[in-house]
Amino acid sequence: MYKQINNAYSYIYSKYPQPIDIAIICGSGLGKLAEQLENPITIDYNDIPHFPVSTILGHEGKLIIGTLCDKTIIAMKGRFHYYEGHDMDVVTLPIRVFSKLGIQTLIVTNACGGIREDLNPGQITLISDHLGFMAPSPLRGPNLDEFGPRFQDMSDVYSKDLRILAKESAKKVNVDVKEGIYCFFKGPMFETPAEIRAFKVLGADMVGMSTVPEAIVARHCGMKTLGISLVTNKAAGLSSNELNHQEVMEAANSAEERMIKFVKQFIKDI
Repeated sequence: MYKQINNAYSYIYSKYPQPIDIAIICGSGLGKLAEQLENPITIDYNDIPHFPVSTILGHEGKLIIGTLCDKTIIAMKGRFHYYEGHDMDVVTLPIRVFSKLGIQTLIVTNACGGIREDLNPGQITLISDHLGFMAPSPLRGPNLDEFGPRFQDMSDVYSKDLRILAKESAKKVNVDVKEGIYCFFKGPMFETPAEIRAFKVLGADMVGMSTVPEAIVARHCGMKTLGISLVTNKAAGLSSNELNHQEVMEAANSAEERMIKFVKQFIKDI
């Protein structure tokens, strides 16, 4: 893993050797966040050692470095998922590379299904915590001592300080944000109604197939993470609609303007 991390780091650093303030992972249909960067440098995942190429519609497979609101940003336009067949080491490789680049702040976004009654399609929701017991641990195996301890505390995976700031930023631009607990599901199939009922009993407010592995590794690396979920559909059994990825994409696209306005203000305020 050290060899893979160092090879990927060296390639990206050769393209942009200056300090980078914030890393952003763009979820399904949210890639236009990356298109807001000024004076961009674009790197295809194909060209980065050990980076796979995302196979999912809405994930273009590009790393973009540029400026936004006087901050230097590196944005993943597309991420890797466990359900694509990748091991967790691969899913979370970019986070290790970002840490190696000296980045201390991560913004991770996703499209998700809403479980809680007030989390309807189009709702932007800050992740306060997660249920990740269905995710194989990305910290499994020999510990990478360079990045963090063998047993990492997970009490503040999604930084409370960043969430407080994000709520203030949302008010400034008149974007409604809520807060909730995100539940990881392995995928790629959507959840069953029975599974959603079980997750609700356990305290889940929303459900999706990403984010938790990256957030765990970011925490291990000592990074502060702001998790943002965009509710694109009601979870299985909570509406009469049949779940499909096209619905997810359409809902994400319709909320792009509000999401971008909110994230830009947060970046300005941080």
